[in-house]
Amino acid sequence: MIQLEQKTSPQIAKEIAERVQKRRKERHFTQEQLALRAGMSFASYKRFEQKHEIAFDSLIKVAIALDCETDFDSLFSKPHFSSIEELLASEKKCAKSP
Repeated sequence: MIQLEQKTSPQIAKEIAERVQKRRKERHFTQEQLALRAGMSFASYKRFEQKHEIAFDSLIKVAIALDCETDFDSLFSKPHFSSIEELLASEKKCAKSP
């Protein structure tokens, strides 16, 4: 079920591309320089910034080129609870574990 405040896939892709572009500029890389460092074509990188389209493997390479690969460490790492009861049950279970 989609919540009203939930972002769409294109919105998330756009935000990620904007963050990468900001980081690229902070590091004083041109699009071409970053594409080269990431081992991808300039056209592919340019498409990412303009149309927000990129293969996942290429996104990882861009992150590595920007020294941001650890940003992926938190992706899907948080448990999701649909109720306070689930959260409390999980905490209770963890407390019982040695």
